Amino acid sequence: AAARFILLTTMIMVGAAIASAQTVTPLHVRAERATPIPSVAPSTIMAHFGCETRPFDLSAGLFCYGPGALRKAYGVADLIARGYVGKGQTIVIIDAYGSPTAEADLTAFDKVFGLPAPPSFRQIRMPGSAPFDNTDPNQVGWAEEVSLDVQWSHAIATGAKIIVVAAVTNNDQDILDAQNYAINHHLGHIMSESFGELEYLETPAILANNEKSYERAQDEDISVFVSAGDDGATGSDADGHLVLFSTPSYPASSPRVTTVGGTNLFFGTATNADPNGTYQGEVVWNDFGAGGGGVSKVFSTPKYQTKHLPRATLNSLNGFRGYPDLAYNAGVVGGVIVHLGFLPDPADDGFYTFGGTSAGAPQLAAITAIANQLSGEPLGFINDNLYELGDEGVLRSVMHDITVGNNDFLGVTGFSATRGWDLVTGWGTPSRGFAFALGRD
Repeated sequence: AAARFILLTTMIMVGAAIASAQTVTPLHVRAERATPIPSVAPSTIMAHFGCETRPFDLSAGLFCYGPGALRKAYGVADLIARGYVGKGQTIVIIDAYGSPTAEADLTAFDKVFGLPAPPSFRQIRMPGSAPFDNTDPNQVGWAEEVSLDVQWSHAIATGAKIIVVAAVTNNDQDILDAQNYAINHHLGHIMSESFGELEYLETPAILANNEKSYERAQDEDISVFVSAGDDGATGSDADGHLVLFSTPSYPASSPRVTTVGGTNLFFGTATNADPNGTYQGEVVWNDFGAGGGGVSKVFSTPKYQTKHLPRATLNSLNGFRGYPDLAYNAGVVGGVIVHLGFLPDPADDGFYTFGGTSAGAPQLAAITAIANQLSGEPLGFINDNLYELGDEGVLRSVMHDITVGNNDFLGVTGFSATRGWDLVTGWGTPSRGFAFALGRD
């Protein structure tokens, strides 16, 4: 029988006010318990959970993916086979609160899927952090985010080191402090951030200080990947109430980061998910959540867009920054498998499937770790090169151009996918050759 469907509490884009400070929340949706298939030996190309071979029509429940399927779908399986696994690179993950079982959960994930341990794993909890409280749903949500980010960045770049920098809380200033700590201490050249809140909730001071931080990241040749959001073109206000009009999210709207939108991936056969199958196609993510995307109301159109996007597209931006820049699988329908070991009831610990644009940011960070290894140097801020490659037509051969679907959500009209760059999937999702193209001079 299909596992019981559990749509997690509204942990998506909730800008709740705590102690008069704005807070960001993780951008993911937990879907259901993943039921193991008995007596399956560890392997990256075999199904280990029933959801990995379910029909696309959902007649047996939600289908899901393990590392083997995502590696093949996005063109990194061949690179991994040749030893390009992010060796010599460090992926820095910014989250809040941290997880008391992050390393043990990664070990459990690696054991099932036959993956090697990373060269090193560290979790830095910022000074002033209190002991983890697994009775606090907010902290549990962030620990889930840590598990998702760590396990799936490692699944794509097994040779990269991983460092989690856990902020004291998810207040804006605490998150910024953790981000600045990573930059100041030169922890790594790749950073993943899977959180956000509505742009208009940010104070001018927080926006200015965040942008200064991202500018310093650029100066340090750090590639920063940010999730686009999980509520389509809308989100929630400071009290957690859904805002039923189109409004951008931050830091997704920052012109100094690479923002990752969402898709629903179909990988397997024509009818079923199957880790031994092939890429069947993608549409804009829109099921129990929808991929973020839109136009900033604060940041002007950056040069990499004014220089490389068509005039008609620029006119639609009306002088402001459009996002995302690219995309990745984010479906709850077609989610990824994650191990959790910190839940309030230990009997609930185990493997679950997750969706959300949170899944894409760490995996694209991992692909960039591989690109850094290929190029022999850190690529830093990739948008200048990314948009130039798009303008030149190079991306047509190394990315999946997503042209079907929209991010309309809960009655709020969003944006539609089109050929080329668009406001829901950017330039599309990576394919074979993407890491090579990204690392070219």
